[in-house]
Amino acid sequence: MHLSTYVGLLHTSLRTLADAFRQVGDGHAEEPDVHHICHVLATGIDGHVDRLAPIVERYGEHREEEPERLHAAGLDSTRSGPVGLLRDLQDLYMLASLTDITWTAVGQAAQGLRDRELLDVVESCEQDTDRQLSWLRTRIKQSAPQALIAAS
Repeated sequence: MHLSTYVGLLHTSLRTLADAFRQVGDGHAEEPDVHHICHVLATGIDGHVDRLAPIVERYGEHREEEPERLHAAGLDSTRSGPVGLLRDLQDLYMLASLTDITWTAVGQAAQGLRDRELLDVVESCEQDTDRQLSWLRTRIKQSAPQALIAAS
């Protein structure tokens, strides 16, 4: 069974995503909504890590390097200015998308295993990840005109 590979990928991507949200929030503290919401979302993701703990205990985890590589390549530091904010939000979106599709794959395995506890965790956390993606999409739409047209 390879579920442990995806449990490990999920666990790692969640931790990486929480760290990345905090980093972007702190790096763009001049944008109060970004600072605050990024920290709120990171705290919610910490809760996902906690909820995943019994699943990790049950199925084990095989750690994959993809989320760390993405984090290292995309979010070594935050960028400055309006274009920097836009690019940092895109990096968060990409990492959140990885987390989202990993929830989907793990959810499909949970259905196949008829693991109700895992399904409950996936359904709840997947909804939160959808909200993260929705906020990122909205904030990117808000930032893009100023960053790409008005900023010099």
